[in-house]
Amino acid sequence: MGWLPFTTASRGDEIRSGAAIPTRSERAVCWAARDAYFGCLDAHSIIDASKAPGAGAAAAACPETSAAFEKDCAAAWVKYFKQWRVADAQKRRRIEQLQAEGAVEAAVSSSFAGGGNIAAPARAQATKEDIQAMLDKKRG
Repeated sequence: MGWLPFTTASRGDEIRSGAAIPTRSERAVCWAARDAYFGCLDAHSIIDASKAPGAGAAAAACPETSAAFEKDCAAAWVKYFKQWRVADAQKRRRIEQLQAEGAVEAAVSSSFAGGGNIAAPARAQATKEDIQAMLDKKRG
């Protein structure tokens, strides 16, 4: 039941529509449904379940897990997870292709404080006064 006495929407409907924010346990249920659905898609070698021909194949191969996924997750999350799955598969395929061509992975990390592996010019830590002076100068 919604917040008005004449509404009959359930909590699940509110979450699916984006009207309510899912709790931690509701998110866990969504992620479990997503993992089960993606497991079924993997078992049937379906990558993109949002466009034809994958959508039809997914509907035929995984109707129960698809229904649970769409029931337990917000509609925006379902769309995002499906798009993420396609992008992740493309990324993995590209990495495999690059490795087959002899590319070498370079470990790179960065830090806003200059503490990462990327060499940054040595400079003194800015003080509160330096920052305040810069702000005053920008304000005119």
